[in-house]
Amino acid sequence: MIYFSELQRKKVITEDQVHVGTLEDIIFLASENPSITKIIVRGPLEERLIIPIEYVQKFNQTIVLSKNYIVSSLEENELYLVKNLLDKQIIDLKGYKIVRVNDVAIQDKGRLYIAGVDIGFLGILRSLRLEKPIVIFLTRFGIKLRSQFLSWGDIQPLELVHGAVKLRKQEEKLKKIQPEDLADYLERTNIGNAERILKILDEKKAAAVIESLNLNYRAAIFKNYKPEKAAHLLSYIDPDDAVDILLTLPSKRREQVLDRVTENQRKIYNHLIHYSTTPIGNILTTEYLTVKPEELVKEVIRKLQSETSEFASLHAVYVINEKKELFGVFDLHELLQQDLETPIYKFMTQNVVVLHLTTPAEIALKRMEKYRLSALPVIDNTHNILGIVTLTDLIELFLNKII
Repeated sequence: MIYFSELQRKKVITEDQVHVGTLEDIIFLASENPSITKIIVRGPLEERLIIPIEYVQKFNQTIVLSKNYIVSSLEENELYLVKNLLDKQIIDLKGYKIVRVNDVAIQDKGRLYIAGVDIGFLGILRSLRLEKPIVIFLTRFGIKLRSQFLSWGDIQPLELVHGAVKLRKQEEKLKKIQPEDLADYLERTNIGNAERILKILDEKKAAAVIESLNLNYRAAIFKNYKPEKAAHLLSYIDPDDAVDILLTLPSKRREQVLDRVTENQRKIYNHLIHYSTTPIGNILTTEYLTVKPEELVKEVIRKLQSETSEFASLHAVYVINEKKELFGVFDLHELLQQDLETPIYKFMTQNVVVLHLTTPAEIALKRMEKYRLSALPVIDNTHNILGIVTLTDLIELFLNKII
């Protein structure tokens, strides 16, 4: 068995010693037996060559191709190892949790297959080319690192087969995964797949998962529910979060749902909805910093030094993706605990607590108290940050009302 980290960036030559480039990625068939079908080679002029595996004669320290190799392209049901699997989150069906892939194991059974993934610290060391020296060093102190290996049958990759989550019998184990972890997974697939997963959960667990989703996903899911089912699920959800969901529904549908909740619930919801006109937008501040998930700790520290010198305070740093959607968050203490070369996505928190312009000030205050936060980001319907609201500004808002 060989690990992908041991192959990545290795020299690729032809059998007659012509330099082709370096190995960049591997393409595999998304199936229960994920065979490797092609390799991707980065050429001397930065061109990307997709070469069928049939032309690979040697697949270890140096990758040797037949001299008459041809270039191909990605086909249906094929995925990239780096783009679609490495460093991505997967569901560990054996351990009932969400984990991250640090390395990928390849096995030769006549044909090359993906045998499984390494989710442990050794996988990280191997990818950094530090496995041997660190293992030797720790062995002197009697410390032995072990690989945390998951076979292919024990995992469910995110977005397998281009977003088609395949519900198999063993995925009943999803019921044992923590709601916030499962919500994080569902936000990375499409609404249809999310609904299919939620259907196999009991209502109480489904409601707990929905409560952990971002508002856009909650709204999209509830719009597809009949009023009776929506009302029943709301009974399991914290009233503050339930009102956020209700406010995303058209007024007619909202009334249909409210007609089907208990009298006490309706009274609570209407009380909170009454405050939904609270001008959250009037107390927004743009004194916040955003970074990208692939940025390194040392780069973020430089940004902090250059871009936040005039800020009154800095409560957290927000992570946005290429679409500028809110993607994660971390505080300064978490940042300073990391190695300077660590990318942000390795330690950021992905389940971000957020507000919306329609969120009542009372709910915003309760949310800060519940999660012990001094500021919360306000996002729009596309999950872009509009600004942040601080605890100080909220308290001042309430004091002005009293005065």
